[in-house]
Amino acid sequence: MPFLSLMHDPLAGTLMLLALLWLSAKVGGELALRLKLPAVTGELAVGLALTVLHRSWMAFPDVAASPATELLGGLGVVVLMFAVGLESTVPQMLKVGLASLRVALIGVVLPMAAGVAGAWLLLPQGSPFVLDLFIGACLCATSIGISAQVLREKGASHSVAGRIIVGAAVVDDVLGLLVLVAVSGLVGSASGGSAGPNLAWPLTLALGFLAIAFTLGRLATPHLFRLANRFRSEQVLLPLGLGFAFLLAWLGNLAGLASIVGAYAAGLILEPAHIEDLERRERRTLEELVHPLVTVLSPLFFVLMGAKVDPSALFKPSTLGIAVVLAMLGVAGKFVAGYGSGKGTRAAVVGWGMVPRGEVGLIFVATGAQLHLNGAPLLSADVQAGIIGALLLTTVAGPVGLGWVLRGRKQA
Repeated sequence: MPFLSLMHDPLAGTLMLLALLWLSAKVGGELALRLKLPAVTGELAVGLALTVLHRSWMAFPDVAASPATELLGGLGVVVLMFAVGLESTVPQMLKVGLASLRVALIGVVLPMAAGVAGAWLLLPQGSPFVLDLFIGACLCATSIGISAQVLREKGASHSVAGRIIVGAAVVDDVLGLLVLVAVSGLVGSASGGSAGPNLAWPLTLALGFLAIAFTLGRLATPHLFRLANRFRSEQVLLPLGLGFAFLLAWLGNLAGLASIVGAYAAGLILEPAHIEDLERRERRTLEELVHPLVTVLSPLFFVLMGAKVDPSALFKPSTLGIAVVLAMLGVAGKFVAGYGSGKGTRAAVVGWGMVPRGEVGLIFVATGAQLHLNGAPLLSADVQAGIIGALLLTTVAGPVGLGWVLRGRKQA
């Protein structure tokens, strides 16, 4: 019975789920664009709506629990950051290096201080100070994937402000790693353990990876791709480019950084002069070849991120106030950081570009959920939901504000 065997195909359910995700993402993105919002905000909202449907009707598929969407969504943000890196070069990034460093430093210190102060005011008296520190650490993260998509939509990813945002987010990832490790060590110390053993080692690994990638990697890639030009097979450029991006994403993850930082570094290293022979042979640039993959895969990531939010936890009175206050403090801290970009750049563009926390903030929360203080979880259910709510609000506010100021630039 061929028909019955097809009906029991284990892949069929995944295909249906992916069809739902892609169609929902396009509808959500279209509605957002018609409302003068970035498409990514519609994709995030659609993801949240799919989770609401699943909670109210259990027969509806659970998008957030699907390994297939997790895999493709992860690939989507990695490919997106690779494409963003291809739009700049290391010399261009070095020109905005000091500005990115200033923005990153302010964007870590101010939101963390504001988060600590907000947690101290909002949480009950007697709450451990390490909990306040951890909440502040969650607010110092930056999700470059979301801002990068908005910059691409608006044609601003190659601008000075766009390069400052991406560069500052990379520095943010390194600084955020140090903050997370330090706070986790303090939690262990407060519980009677050692106060952050090997605290310097993760930071050394991260800095070492970036230094090697931007020096030795940049020197080696011209020779590697010149050798690849001798291949007789067709369509060599895209598989080699993606393989290089995924390799650096994996190595970056081994060094303790987010995979997207390694993918961005790969795109930054592959300068046009390194691959011009292959591009001439295939009559297409690597950016042109990667673009369809970004279009297809990146919406899955944003829908998935919206679907991972627990809607029931967001609207409890005990958590809604925490979420709103922390979100306001987080937005203010990152927006002010934009003024560290210096003269000649639009501080509002840089500030709004640093606002989204997204998946990076969620990684911080996931780490905190595994920490215990004196035998009890560090994050209670209400506090965890409040932090996630704040991250969601900043994730939506960031692209909305960024899209607004970029639209204002075009109309000016």
